[in-house]
Order: sequence, then C-alpha cells, then structure tokens
Amino acid sequence: MTMNSFEQQLQAKINELPDTVNPEKDLWRGIDRGIAAEEIASLDGANKEPTKLHWVAMAASVVLVSVLWVFVPSVLEPQSGKLEGYALVESLSKQQSEQLSGLLASYESSEPVTENWEQQLAELEDAAQAIKLVLKEDPSNPALLQMLQQVYNQQIALIEQVHAPKWQQI
Repeated sequence: MTMNSFEQQLQAKINELPDTVNPEKDLWRGIDRGIAAEEIASLDGANKEPTKLHWVAMAASVVLVSVLWVFVPSVLEPQSGKLEGYALVESLSKQQSEQLSGLLASYESSEPVTENWEQQLAELEDAAQAIKLVLKEDPSNPALLQMLQQVYNQQIALIEQVHAPKWQQI
C-alpha cells in the first residue's frame, strides 16, 4: 500500500463519518447537578483546600487568557509599543468589572456572613491594580497575567462565599 492510497483510504473513512454526533441523553441535567454538588461541597470546606470546581475555574481562566492572548492582538488595532499587548489586560479588567457588578447586584438582597468582606475585596482590588501597573511595562508576561486572573478569581470566590452560605443553597 502506498502513501497515496493510504491517504485516499483515510479520506474515504473521514468522509463516511457523520457531521455531528448527538448524545443519547440530556447531559446538561447531570452537569448542572454536578456543579451544584461541587458548590455545596465547596461551601462545607470554605477557607480550606480548593475544590475541583475551583481548579476547573482556574484552568478555564488560564485557557481564556491564553486564547485571548493569541487572538485579541490580531483583532484589535495596535495602539503603541508596550500598550499594544496591554489591550488584553484592559479587556480582562472590563470583563471582571462587569462580572463583579452583576454578582454584587444578584446578592444585593442577601446579608453577608462577615463584616470585613468589603475590606478584603478592596485589598484584592489593590493587588490587581499593582499587577496591572507592572503589566503596563511587560504586557506579555504570562506569569503576571495568570496572577491577575487568580486575583480576579479570588474576588469572585470571596463574594460568593460571603453572600451564599450553605443554608441559603438548600
């Protein structure tokens, strides 16, 4: 068998495959239950080790940063020198601000379980500002981008833990 006939056979097999494959049952119900179970489990272990949900969120954030890092510069017009790569940081900051606003609005009617959570949130915002200041000088530093994303994740986790205690989830 020559390479040419192998490639033809391979292409024929590929052409025989269906364009889409649908699951045999509704997967969203199981996914939704799994996420809810992880959230309840994470509330039991608040301020302990991160749960699988936290690791998945962090991994998704890293993937998001990586994808944005690759595609955003090609979409946005370059501004100037070092600030060209800083567009990603600005985009992430804007997205975080919108997400925090929405999250705080959704918990507006619930009482927080601690008093100093706003101070903790302000400290995390100060950390994000310090990281963004350094990113202005080195916008392509992946370690700094990851640190910024982790601070953003901590802000979201803080708000969720403070406003959604276990007894409200049940």
